[in-house]
This record gives sequence, structure tokens and C-alpha cells, in this order.
Amino acid sequence: MAVETRPRAACLIGWPAAHSRSPLIHHYWLRTLGIEGGYNIEAVPPEGFAEFVLHLSTHGFVGANVTIPHKERALALSKPDARALSVGAANTLWYEGGELRSTNTDIEGFINNLDACAPGWDTASDALVLGAGGASRAVVFGLIERGIQRVHLANRTVDRARALADQFGANVHPAAWEAISDLLPRAGLLVNTTSLGMHGQPALELDAGRLPSHAVVADLVYVPLETPLLAAARGHGLKTADGLGMLLHQAVRGFELWFGRRPEVTSELRDLVVADLTKP
Repeated sequence: MAVETRPRAACLIGWPAAHSRSPLIHHYWLRTLGIEGGYNIEAVPPEGFAEFVLHLSTHGFVGANVTIPHKERALALSKPDARALSVGAANTLWYEGGELRSTNTDIEGFINNLDACAPGWDTASDALVLGAGGASRAVVFGLIERGIQRVHLANRTVDRARALADQFGANVHPAAWEAISDLLPRAGLLVNTTSLGMHGQPALELDAGRLPSHAVVADLVYVPLETPLLAAARGHGLKTADGLGMLLHQAVRGFELWFGRRPEVTSELRDLVVADLTKP
């Protein structure tokens, strides 16, 4: 008697989750690589998250992406790797030997996007990171791992910046939000991890002209695609890396873990997502 095998499928778990572009990305890769598989959105409220994740395979999934507000719970309910532990959050789940494992691919998503957009960015000795939330943890981890000597971390609540500095060590220097202007001239890399500049949020008020001429500016916001910060940086002739690039690059390793092939971030994929983001 033949055993019926279903195509492999993964999902995105969030609350809410309908806005995600992850299905668009993964279905593109499945199609272009000729893999029979699926990727669904699963809107799971916090009170149902543990049951869903602990029975992920019985729900028909070989793995999952995890987004707000579940990333910390995903870490606690799985066996995390060193990256997820360092960031304190997991965004990718998969099975290994029957065990539910987790990692955080925001780190490589950020770093690989910088490599693609601004090769040589890592020659900077000083980086200035704005914000001290979950995304900031991934950014700071990636910068230290890459060998950046000094990471200045500015946050409106300086105690949060100090807490991250305590976690990541002597390379990270907490700073008050008011100190940003004084730090800009020495920053070879500026990274916005806050929601400032996003549609519906206040603008990020700083003078990009105070950055050195070799500086690279990265913004994790991708709605709008070109934030006021990136527009100002480009106006001063600086190299930039946008939030959409990070979104695309962070998806690569999850796909490889679930479907066994490593996909590529191409201009065609980017154009596909841009068209979806900008449609009326």
C-alpha cells in the first residue's frame, strides 16, 4: 500500500499576521526552485501560542517563522541556538531529530543586506545604533560579531541602552538621545531600529549632513521603502541599506532549513515585493 506524503509546508505565526509579505517571498522561492510546498499565515493569539507551537508538526508544518508578539515565547518553548539566546528572541523554528529548534535570522538578515548594499561597510570603527528594543539586540549582536570596535547605542530611555550594553559588553556604549548629534561625525555606520519615519509615526529628526562622507546609513523601516532618513542620506551622497532588503535576507535560512535548498535574494523578488507594498 502506497504511503501518501504531503508536500512540506511552513507558516508564519503572529497576532496579527495578515499584513506579512513572508508568503509572497517563500512562494516565489518555491516556484522558482520547482519545489512542491506551501507557506501559510497562522494568526494565533497569545493564549493559543504554546499549544500551536508544541504541536506544530501535527498542524502539518515542518517549521515556522514567528513574529510579534510571540518571539520571546518561541524561544522559551524550543531549543534555541546561541544567536537566539543572545538576542533573547526567536523568529525561526524547525525540527531537528524530532526536536523543535529555534534561531534568530534577523542578525544575518541585517548583516547580509549591508554586505549586498554597501560592501566594505565593516571597515567603520564606530557605529551609531538608534533604539534599544528587540530589533536593536539583533543589530548590536551582528555588529559585534562582525568586529565593529565601538557601537554607540542611543535610546530615549538611556537605562534601556545601559541594559543592552551590560549584556553585550565593553564594545557597546550607551548614550542619551540628546547625544546623537555629537556622535554623528564619528559614525561610519548609522542604523535606525526605531519606528520613527514609518508611515503613521513621527519623523526621525537628525542632520544626516553631520555624518562623514564615507558613512553608510541603514533603516529597518520598510514602509515607506524610502524613509526620510534614507532620502536625506542619499541626498548627501551616502550609501544606504533599507528595511526591505533585511526582510528578504532574513528569510533565506528558514527556507533552507524547511525545504532543503538555499534560495537567492534577486532583483526580481525585490521588485515583486515592492509592487505589493506600493499597490493602491
